[in-house]
Amino acid sequence: MIEQAFNVRMTARGEEVTIEGEPEQVQQVEKVIADLANLSRDGFRVTAEDVNYAIQSSQQNAPASVREIYQDAIPVFGKKKLIAPKSPSQKEYIESIRKHDIVVGIGPAGTGKTYLAMAMAVSSFLKKEVNRIILARPAVEAGEKLGFLPGDLVEKVNPYLRPLYDALYDMMEVDRATRLLERGDIEIAPLAFMRGRTLNDSFIILDEAQNATSEQMKMFLTRLGFRSKAVVTGDITQVDLPVERTSGLIEIQGILEEVSAIKFVYFSERDVIRHRLVQEIVKAYERYEGKGGKSKKK
Repeated sequence: MIEQAFNVRMTARGEEVTIEGEPEQVQQVEKVIADLANLSRDGFRVTAEDVNYAIQSSQQNAPASVREIYQDAIPVFGKKKLIAPKSPSQKEYIESIRKHDIVVGIGPAGTGKTYLAMAMAVSSFLKKEVNRIILARPAVEAGEKLGFLPGDLVEKVNPYLRPLYDALYDMMEVDRATRLLERGDIEIAPLAFMRGRTLNDSFIILDEAQNATSEQMKMFLTRLGFRSKAVVTGDITQVDLPVERTSGLIEIQGILEEVSAIKFVYFSERDVIRHRLVQEIVKAYERYEGKGGKSKKK
């Protein structure tokens, strides 16, 4: 992976690695290997994903080393794993959640906004810093189609909440998560179900917040009770609301920007963590479209 990324030749003998190539490229590769070696010494099991991120960081001249970023890992004791930030923005996001009661993460899909918020929620719950986790999503995508779906209201909206279940099960054994869901210690619900409640001792996540209306966003933010944290995530370029409705996520950027206790963290395409093969597929499509191909959607 490193040879392909930097156009160098590498030979490993024992504990020594020889790098052949242009001086600038060799210097970058040396930094990548040193970063990964330090990571390994710190007890992390270095994966292909880590190698890929170290390559990206070096190519983009990221200010922080992979090791520095990973030192902010979130312990998720339920599965005895550490979930580490993979970019400076992700590191800032985790630090902000630790320090602020309300954090708003805005950026494209794949940047880890919801996943890292979920990791922080599970970690806080397992350390007994909060008594429950509440995960909410607007069911806007469903719109009038809800009536045509089989089952009761919960069954109708469940497909729209599925990504939250997936993230939860990735951090906690399914049996334990199911028990906590049944007891109400973890609650996954449509945003509309939050109305009229005050949520104390809770870690609350509002996902896909770009599809919350102005009224829904105000309602959600004013649910925050004592000893609680709220994380709001969304992508303001992917709003599914009718044209005449304002996105609450877009609106609060202007309304709450001067409230110092609320932290806004912005992600970009540089923070998208993709499987290496997915990156190659995206690049292949970009080349195809650049040559006048018909496909225009990624």
